[in-house]
Amino acid sequence: MATKTLAPHQVLSIREAKRRINIWEGSVRSGKTVSSNVAWLKFLLQLDELGNDENLLMIGKTERTLKRNIIDPIRKMVGKNRCKLNAGTGELQLLGHTVYIAGANDERAVEKIQGLTLFGALADELSTYPESFFNMLNTRLSIEGSRLFATTNPESPHHYLKKNFLDKAGMHLTSKRGMTPSILDNPLNLLRMTFKLTDNPYLPEEYIPELMRTYKGLWRRRYIDGEWVIAEGAIYDMFDPDKHYRNLPLLSNSIRIVGVDYGTTNPFSAHAIEIRPEGLYIFAEYYEERPLTDSQLSKGFHKWLSVNKINPRWICIDPSAASFRSQLYDDGLMNVVNADNDVLDGIRLIASLFSLGKLFINPNKCPALCEELPGYSWDPKATEKGEDKPLKEHDHACDDIRYGIATTELTWRNVLKLAAA
Repeated sequence: MATKTLAPHQVLSIREAKRRINIWEGSVRSGKTVSSNVAWLKFLLQLDELGNDENLLMIGKTERTLKRNIIDPIRKMVGKNRCKLNAGTGELQLLGHTVYIAGANDERAVEKIQGLTLFGALADELSTYPESFFNMLNTRLSIEGSRLFATTNPESPHHYLKKNFLDKAGMHLTSKRGMTPSILDNPLNLLRMTFKLTDNPYLPEEYIPELMRTYKGLWRRRYIDGEWVIAEGAIYDMFDPDKHYRNLPLLSNSIRIVGVDYGTTNPFSAHAIEIRPEGLYIFAEYYEERPLTDSQLSKGFHKWLSVNKINPRWICIDPSAASFRSQLYDDGLMNVVNADNDVLDGIRLIASLFSLGKLFINPNKCPALCEELPGYSWDPKATEKGEDKPLKEHDHACDDIRYGIATTELTWRNVLKLAAA
C-alpha cells in the first residue's frame, strides 16, 4: 500500500495499528479517516497471505454515511473494479474479500451482528453507536488475531467510549509524544491514536481559519481542539440578537422551505425559511398552542402558507407525525417529506450557520422562536450519563427549524456556496 502522500503521523499510526482495538480520535479533517482506511486495506491484503476467509464487517452510523465517508473514498483509492457495493445484499466486494456492511444508528442495530463471528471490522463515527452495539461488536471479534479499526470525534468525557475504552488504552500515540504506554495495571489491548489539525500538513492555508469561523464554543473545543468536553448551558451560545435579527424583503425567485414540529396536545410549530445567497432567513412563524385535530391544524397551516405567500419547495415534518402528513396529502399538499431527525447533526448545522453569520431571523414575525432560542439548553442529567441531549421543554420552534435546515442541507449549501464542514 503506497504511503508517499501520507503525513508522518498517519504513516506511524498505520504501522502501529496492530492491537486488537485500534482507534483514531481527534479533530475533524486531521487525517484520521484516511489513516484508518489504509490500515484496513493493509489488513485485508495480509489476509490473502494468511489464507484467512473469516467474516469481515464495515460499520457506519448509517449505511448511507458509511458509503459517503468510507466506501466512496476507498473506491477512489483502489479502483471501482476492486471495490463493488451491493446495497441489496448488504455486502461489499473489496480487494477480493466479501465484507458485510451495517449501520449502527439505534439500539436495534445490535441484532444485525448477533451470532456473527468476526475476524476484522472497520467502524466509522464510533462514538455515535449505542453502547450495546459496541459491546456486542467487541464480543464478536473473538478469533485469535482479530482486529478492529475505528475512528471517532470527541464527545462528552462521560461517554462510554472514553471512560471504558480510550482511558484504558494500553498505548497512546500522539504526534508530539510518540508512543506512550499506559500506567494502568491491566490496560486493554487497545491503541489510542490522537490527531490534531496540525497533523495534516495538506490542508489549504485558508481552510483552518474557515473551520475556526464555522465552529464556536462546544463544537470548537471538540471538532477543532480535539477535546472530550461536556455539553452544558445554552446550546446556541453563539446566538446574538444584534447579529442574527434581520427584517429583510423577500426575494422574488428564492427557494423557500418549511420545517414543522407536530403537536396536538403539545404546541404545533412551523417556520418558513428562505434560502438566499447571503444566508438562510427565517421569516414567518405558525405557532399553535391550542389542542386541535389534524384537520383543524391542516386548515390553519394552509391559511398561513397562503397569507404569507410562502409557496415552499419542501415541507419537512417530524417523521413521527404520520397522521398529520396524511392529512396534508389529503388536503392537496404533495411536497411533504420526512425530516432528517438526527438531533446532534442538526444542532451542529444551525450552530455553524449562526457562527458564520449565515442564519437570520425576523424577530417581528417569529416571536415564539425568539423566545425559545436563548433558553434552549443541554440536559444536565443526560450529560452525567455521557449523552448530549437538549432539554425537552420549550423546544418546539427550535426543533422545527432544525428539521427544515437539516433536511435541505445539500440545497442551501449550493446556494450559499458553503463547503461541507
